[in-house]
Amino acid sequence: MDTPGRPLTLDHIGLAVEDLPSAAAELSRRLGVPAGPPERIGADGIEVSFLEMGQQSVELLAPTGPESSIARFLARRGPGIHHVAFRVHDIRSELSRWEELGARLIDVEPRLGSRGRLVAFIHPATENGVLTELVQVQKGSG
Repeated sequence: MDTPGRPLTLDHIGLAVEDLPSAAAELSRRLGVPAGPPERIGADGIEVSFLEMGQQSVELLAPTGPESSIARFLARRGPGIHHVAFRVHDIRSELSRWEELGARLIDVEPRLGSRGRLVAFIHPATENGVLTELVQVQKGSG
């Protein structure tokens, strides 16, 4: 269980992009790390690719159709930072703790995200305008 006041670890930064293969190739060249294989998350209407950088990574997110949240984000704001994700040991206890501290939860219950990890999002309205993701690495999910 996460201890209240225990510093969380940055897991990744999510970047919304219009063209995943092109953005992955370009960022890979600039950062000097390979982009992981694309992963389609059908329930969210997105495709993602991660560039691993030690314990942290950069996640590229592209829409697979016009109805996805990433398509709407790109239409409103254009490409750029979409969210910041923190790694937690026990996502359910962290969701409770964040809610007790006044956070507005988008996901009351965690759900399966990319790379087989449990994820939950916190609304930007209570996080200084930043969409925040909590990520729990499960055994076998890397």
